Amino acid sequence: MTSGQPITVQCMIIDGDLPMTLRWIFHGRELSSQMGISTFRLNPRVSLLSIDAVAAGHAGDYTCTAQNAAGQSNHTASLFVNVPPQIMPFSFGEGSLTSGQPVAIQCTVLEGDLPLSLRWAFHGQELSSQMGISIIKAGTRVSLLTIDSIAAGHSGDYTCTATNTAASVNYTASLAVNVAPEIAPFDFGDSTLNAGEAAQTQCIALKGDTPLNFTWTFHGDTSTFQTGVVTASVGQRSSALMIDSVSPNHAGTYTCTVRNQASSASYSTVLSVTVGPEIAPFDFGESTLNAGDAAQAQCMALKGDTPLHFTWTFHGDVTTFQSGVTTASVGQRSSVLMIDSLSPNHAGTYTCSVRNQAASASYSAVLSVSVAPEIAPFDFGESTLNAGEAAQTQCLAVKGDTPLNITWTFHGDVTTFQTGVVTASVGQRGSALIIDSVTTNHAGIYTCTVRNQVASASYSTVLSVSVAPEIAPFDFGEATLNAGDAAQTQCLALKGDTPLNFTWTFHGDVTDFPTGAVTTSVGQRGSALIIDYVTTNHAGVFTCTASNQVASASYSTVLSVSVAPEIAPFDFGEATLNAGEAAQTQCLALKGDTPLNFTWTFHGDVTDFPTGVVTTSAGQRGSVLIIDSVTTIHSGMYTCTVRNQVASVSYSAVLSVSVPPRWIVEPTDKAFAQGSEAKIECKSDGFPKPQISWKKAPGSTPNDYRDIRSNNYVRIEDGTLSIGNIQKSSEGYYLCEASNGIGAGLSAVIFVSVQAPPQFEIKFKNQTARRGEPAVLQCEAKGEKPIGILWNMNSKRLDSKSDPRYTIREEILPTGVLSDLSIKKLERTDSALFTCVATNAFGSDDTSINLIVQEPPEVPFGVKVLDKSGRSVQLSWSAPYDGNSPLTRYLIEYKISKGDWQADIDRVLVPGQQTVAGVYNLVPATTYHFRLVAENDVGSSDPSETVTIITAEEAPGGTPRGVKVEVVDQNTLKVSWKPPPKEHWNGEILGYYVGYKLATSDKPYLFETVEFSRELGKEHQLNISHLKMYTQYSVVVQAFNRVGAGPMSEEVIQHTGEGTPEQAPQDVTCTALTSQSIRLSWSSPSLTTVNGIIKGYKVIYGPSQIWFDETSKDAKIITTSETILHGLRKYTNYSMQVLAFTSGGDGVKSTPVSCHTEQDVPGSPSAVKALLMTPDSILVSWKAPELPNGIVNQYTVYIQEGTEDARSQKVSASQLNYEASGLKKKERYNFWVTASTNVGEGEPSKTVTIAPGTRVPAKIASFDNTFSVSYREDVKLPCQAVGAPLPEIQWKIKGTPYAASERIRLLPEGSLLVREVTRDDAGEYTCTVENMYGQDTVTHQLQVQAPPYPPHLSLASTTTTSITIKVKPRKEEETPIHGYTVHYKPEFGDWETTQIGNSLQDYTIENLWCGTRYQLYVRAYNGIGTGEGSDVINTRTKGSAPAVPDANRFIEGSASSVTLHLSAWSDGGCPMLYFVVEYRGKGNQDWTLVSNSVKPGGNFVVLDLSPATWYNLRVTAHNNAGSTVAEYEFATLTLTGGTIAPARETSEKENPLLAMLMNLNLVVPAAAAILVIIAAIVVICVIKGRNNGHKDDVIYNQASAGNATMKRNGGDMRDELGYIPPPNRKLPPVPGTQYNTCDRIKRGHADCHAYRTLDPRRPVYDELSIHPPPRRNVGVPGEEVNQSGASLYAGMDDEICPYATFHLLGFREEMDPNKAGNQFQTFPHPNGGQPPQQDMNHHRQASQSMPRPGNRMMRMPNGATYAPENCYDDPANCDMYGGAESNSYASYTNTNPPLPPPDFGTSPTQNTMLARRSVNGQQLRGNGTMNLPLPPYPDPPQPPLPPPRTGNDSANVSSSSNNDSTISAEISEAECDREHLVNRNYGVGIRTMNSKDGMSMEEMRKLIEKNEGGAHVTNGLIAYDTVNV
Repeated sequence: MTSGQPITVQCMIIDGDLPMTLRWIFHGRELSSQMGISTFRLNPRVSLLSIDAVAAGHAGDYTCTAQNAAGQSNHTASLFVNVPPQIMPFSFGEGSLTSGQPVAIQCTVLEGDLPLSLRWAFHGQELSSQMGISIIKAGTRVSLLTIDSIAAGHSGDYTCTATNTAASVNYTASLAVNVAPEIAPFDFGDSTLNAGEAAQTQCIALKGDTPLNFTWTFHGDTSTFQTGVVTASVGQRSSALMIDSVSPNHAGTYTCTVRNQASSASYSTVLSVTVGPEIAPFDFGESTLNAGDAAQAQCMALKGDTPLHFTWTFHGDVTTFQSGVTTASVGQRSSVLMIDSLSPNHAGTYTCSVRNQAASASYSAVLSVSVAPEIAPFDFGESTLNAGEAAQTQCLAVKGDTPLNITWTFHGDVTTFQTGVVTASVGQRGSALIIDSVTTNHAGIYTCTVRNQVASASYSTVLSVSVAPEIAPFDFGEATLNAGDAAQTQCLALKGDTPLNFTWTFHGDVTDFPTGAVTTSVGQRGSALIIDYVTTNHAGVFTCTASNQVASASYSTVLSVSVAPEIAPFDFGEATLNAGEAAQTQCLALKGDTPLNFTWTFHGDVTDFPTGVVTTSAGQRGSVLIIDSVTTIHSGMYTCTVRNQVASVSYSAVLSVSVPPRWIVEPTDKAFAQGSEAKIECKSDGFPKPQISWKKAPGSTPNDYRDIRSNNYVRIEDGTLSIGNIQKSSEGYYLCEASNGIGAGLSAVIFVSVQAPPQFEIKFKNQTARRGEPAVLQCEAKGEKPIGILWNMNSKRLDSKSDPRYTIREEILPTGVLSDLSIKKLERTDSALFTCVATNAFGSDDTSINLIVQEPPEVPFGVKVLDKSGRSVQLSWSAPYDGNSPLTRYLIEYKISKGDWQADIDRVLVPGQQTVAGVYNLVPATTYHFRLVAENDVGSSDPSETVTIITAEEAPGGTPRGVKVEVVDQNTLKVSWKPPPKEHWNGEILGYYVGYKLATSDKPYLFETVEFSRELGKEHQLNISHLKMYTQYSVVVQAFNRVGAGPMSEEVIQHTGEGTPEQAPQDVTCTALTSQSIRLSWSSPSLTTVNGIIKGYKVIYGPSQIWFDETSKDAKIITTSETILHGLRKYTNYSMQVLAFTSGGDGVKSTPVSCHTEQDVPGSPSAVKALLMTPDSILVSWKAPELPNGIVNQYTVYIQEGTEDARSQKVSASQLNYEASGLKKKERYNFWVTASTNVGEGEPSKTVTIAPGTRVPAKIASFDNTFSVSYREDVKLPCQAVGAPLPEIQWKIKGTPYAASERIRLLPEGSLLVREVTRDDAGEYTCTVENMYGQDTVTHQLQVQAPPYPPHLSLASTTTTSITIKVKPRKEEETPIHGYTVHYKPEFGDWETTQIGNSLQDYTIENLWCGTRYQLYVRAYNGIGTGEGSDVINTRTKGSAPAVPDANRFIEGSASSVTLHLSAWSDGGCPMLYFVVEYRGKGNQDWTLVSNSVKPGGNFVVLDLSPATWYNLRVTAHNNAGSTVAEYEFATLTLTGGTIAPARETSEKENPLLAMLMNLNLVVPAAAAILVIIAAIVVICVIKGRNNGHKDDVIYNQASAGNATMKRNGGDMRDELGYIPPPNRKLPPVPGTQYNTCDRIKRGHADCHAYRTLDPRRPVYDELSIHPPPRRNVGVPGEEVNQSGASLYAGMDDEICPYATFHLLGFREEMDPNKAGNQFQTFPHPNGGQPPQQDMNHHRQASQSMPRPGNRMMRMPNGATYAPENCYDDPANCDMYGGAESNSYASYTNTNPPLPPPDFGTSPTQNTMLARRSVNGQQLRGNGTMNLPLPPYPDPPQPPLPPPRTGNDSANVSSSSNNDSTISAEISEAECDREHLVNRNYGVGIRTMNSKDGMSMEEMRKLIEKNEGGAHVTNGLIAYDTVNV
């Protein structure tokens, strides 16, 4: 058995008297229920042992013992447990590894049966030693996987699989390999760059794991980056380095380093910049040089490209160089000028010039020369002077300007001169120093110093005086030294000139210095003598001699040494002495001061000397020990001790004496009785002590002895041999030996005899033989003869004469007797116990032979099936007769039903002890044939009878194949797959679950259901929509069948499509570089908002002044995060935006930033006039430059008279004219003008020429111009006139002569002033001047900038989510429009705005709510402001609430599930948001929520349903336009796939009592009795009704009529369809609150009427009952009544149409107004008003916990505020509206009479139709609307918002659905769990029923009859076809 499997063993007692006890024994101990083992008695004769899950500890022998009064019997069975392998977890480590590293992992199997198979797999493929991967098997349970050098290809999952007979397990570890980066080569271009040019290069990482870190270094250092160097990331794998303007500082090596987790890589390139030379300043030093000095100057080119050419000049001339001047190149960048010895001629200016291909440079330095003094060397002579001699020297100044000052110093000090020293002058340039008698005090340094005005010079010499050495006394110490001590002394020279030479002598001889004496120097004046270990050789006189150049000195001292004794080794000889021999040894002291004292000891004791030992002296240094005849007592250690005054020493020697062995007890022959204990002594002595050993001869002769080994019976102690329980085998010759190595030793041979009775070596044996064959039984007895033999069979004497088949014969052997019993032909009865008995004089013995006659087993019988599943079958059987040979095994043979027993057979081997076994690895849902065969060692039985078994279904065992995930768009993925292999279906596949989640999320998958396509090989597909943009999703697929879901496929990772970046680039900054370039930089938007991979950036830029004009903008696409915009307008303010773009499109633009380009030289003035003012003066006027390129700070007027040079005149920037006066008449003058900014002077204007004259015509200095003025500002239009006489000025405004007004007036200088301009002032203004000599005209255009006019707005089109409008400016609009602002709002929402450009005429407003009304208008704006709004447009988006589908298209059932085809719903033009799915069993009141967030599209499966059961289904579909609720009824299939009968009431034809009712003898009396009872009831009711003031026409008593059939005659559908109460169950609490979402659910005692509240589930325009009628209080036996009198009796069954195969519950017809009465019936709540307990079934769903709507206060139509009561119940139980039915079925009409009492009676004339309930306000009617009057409302009021919810509300209430139907007051439970996320419409519409909406009752009856007859109807439904239901 495999561990974990269950097992059951049965112990059955076939025969035996009762009572009996049954016990189970395991390993000798009685079993109880422990260790997971259970035992129990089935009956008095059967006991079962059961193990739920076998483990290794359960393996062993189990014995069942039965015992009664007659005896006991037992049977043992062995359990063998196969233990599956268990792999110890392993891994490659916590982090990722770097490529190139070695790695090893070990797969160790901790547990599991052997043999084990260990295999490795890589990504599912079996591994062998390949790809650098080695696999080593280390033992039976360990396998090693090693990789010498990992690479990227080694990344992945490594799986170790361990397999044995029990199971196969595996463990997987992942290896992640980091890939090091690799950089593509790069450079700055082929050519060298010039200074000022731009440089750029890009570093791209071709390989390497991301993220990558890029670092740039300059000459290996990050911190030395030069100014102007910019680096920027370009995507994830590159970085750019940019230099806008290179300079020499930028030249060098740039290195890009890329790092990641694995490693780093670098690449370098050199930037070369062409540079002109630049010379570093140099000079000849700060001070003036003296003549004779060396001078040097180095000219170094700090910058400049090589080769460089250096030239030196002296006073500007190369040829005038003085002698001694040399120049030399020092490397490529410097030249040195050198003058070895300066002279006055070298003084002057020296210039260095450097040239290269780029330019040349020069630098000069001045050299000044002065002459300093120079002293001739002097000294006191070559030899050293001795004390008393005379000394003299002379100091002479060889050079130097006079006068000279000469001074002498001694050791640098004038005042320390010694006595006897004299100095004297020798002319102007010398001085002498004289000492008559030198002493040691005169020795030292004498310095002569010579000074002049230039400098000073010094020279020093040494006077040396010699001194003889003097030694300080020394010795070796006061005490005498012992030999071995250390000795040291020091010789110190207190005086004497160095160097000193020290010499040591011993006894006056240098060559005879003793060994071990060492001398060493101690400084310059000392020497030490050191002896580490002194000996007698060192005793004597040691002398130290110190000598120098003057003399030598000596000193001596004596060393004395004492000596300890030393003994020469001695012994008694090499060989051991024998007893009687003589022994002698001598103790000699080789060294030691005398006198010496000798002492001998024996074993350390002087007094215990043995007899015969003599000691005697041998001179002063020896002692002798003598023994004449040694004995054993003399053996031992002898010690000699020698002493003197210094010390004492000892030495020892051992004397050994040998003795051969001799007998103490010699052994002799012995005889022992068999079984007794035998002891034989053998003892001896001697020296050394003899060793005694025993040996035995193996045969019967005394030779070839062998050692005897001790054991439990044989032991040797102290020479005595002991044999316990001696047997015949111990008889023989024994040898005892004693030896100690001395002599030949001792030995003795004895014989030991044993007297024994007969004996059989084999006491019992089993002998097997096959039936029908002969057999021979033998027994051999050994012992003392004679021996007699007898045979017994089963304890009875065997007589061969009584049965001729038996023959007995005997044979005498040397050791005993052999007897044979022969049987000719064996039979089954010959199986018996045969006993052979032998007897002699000493006793008897017997042996038994169990003869077993064997044959093949019989056929197994009683084969039963204990259990079966999809893949296994448990069989049991009864064991057959085993043929006297234990059953070795059973063979369970099986095959599939269609197979052949010969070719298709499979077998399972079962141990012979078992009669229960399992067959595994079967295929689910397959028919098999089984049979059994028993086997023993003899043969096999015949097969048993065949058993047929069908395996059960299982969940699919395989994963879907070929799962692919493709990108559809930014929010949708397409999943496609194929079914699993057919052999893994394990039944019929019903569909697939497609799960998806964020790839990085730990949350569970969200699943969607896909229906199975029965088309063979067809690929299944599913589009998963509403996903996040550019997000990685993980997708799995699993198949499911009726049993459950199969395994998930391997997850597939896929990104959704790239979207556009949601965030603009950050940190956008700009910097003006030049007048035409701006640097713009930014940082990337957050990666979480990119929605893709940034492909690049778009830079949008344009002049800020016309930024609104899209045509004025330029765009630039780049991939870096910085750019330089070139070619811009000079001195212009630019606005710039940046956006990132991906493959999905352009992202969000950044906020505009502005920068002003730098100033530049301006353009030329656009126009120039020269006008004659007087005969000698001219007025020059001009217009400002069209391109000022900056702030003009001045103008320059150039005046040229004839051909002379022009002269200029500076004019301020505010002045646009200049009067040139004092001109010559009739001389022609040329005039031109330039403008200047801070940068410089611009281009000149055109030249105008004029000559002064006597006639001065009228002229205008002003120019035609256009003036743009803001609304309500002042403007002055210039008209500067000249002429003589003064001209007349006239203005025309738009062609009309000027007329003075308050706003427009003429200024004295001729200008026209217009105040507070308006739109009407815009136009043409003309100024005309005239005098007698001429006239002139200037025209100005005035433009008025005002806010725009309201634009034209029109509606172009609408869709479900967008509105397209057309916007046009007004024709009269003159001011440029910058853009438009669109204002829009939903009907019940807030205003929103968006801006559009001025060039767009059509604009679409996106992302609007579907099916919603909108208002919108547009405003235009320009630079002045925003204009007024356009007309308001009211429109709406397209779309409506979802439409209910037919059941046959929507529902598909199976035995345990139902599939909902969600695509059957019509979305009404608005995309579906979600579905809410609920169901309940027919007859139940509570709905079970399956999911409140079912995604649209595909299929949804409701699981865990009961087979062959009727259910109600409620589905709520939501979109932005509203929601729709539909209810269905369906039935699940049977387990075999069949359908069940419709859930309808039994007709009279089907009544089983029909035959009895036809019997008039019974019917007539019964009818009469019924009539009497009815009459009595009517009378009681009338009386009761009068007493209560009202009557009840109809009472619904579900408790008593739950199974009754209601009367149909004359009734309408109202009688058939009972009211279906809404759900009444508690929902899960909202997190953070104390109550359920739908709190305070009616529990049977809440008085909803008492609070006058509105039901939040009903439309607020339903009728409110102001005076509710009293409640009916009718007691029913056993019924519980609440405080208000309402019945709490449980039982109202849901009544449905009994004849339709299906119908939609809740689609009810209106109440017949004729049934209304003054009284109202309160329906009892089921289950006594308490919500029933739910069965929490499991459903696969992608459910999410949705936030719940908050409570809000409701406002009544009259303005009062109220809080709704929490009545979540059947409206019949919540009588707050004047009745349960008054509003539930009332149609909304505009009638205004008072509400009549409803009548619950029936109307035979009313034709009521089955209607479909629709929550979106639509309802189906029968043949007309109902006439229930309601209070008048001009228009339906807007529904109130629900009251707000707070976390601490004492009574939270359920919020109202905003789209409640006017037909039903029910709300879905799931609606309490959904937040109102969408806006809905509240219109109430009515549509008449068509053929698709419903049928009359009669049509339904006909339909049922056709179905029962087997005919198909037109709508495709078949009777009892629950799939279509």
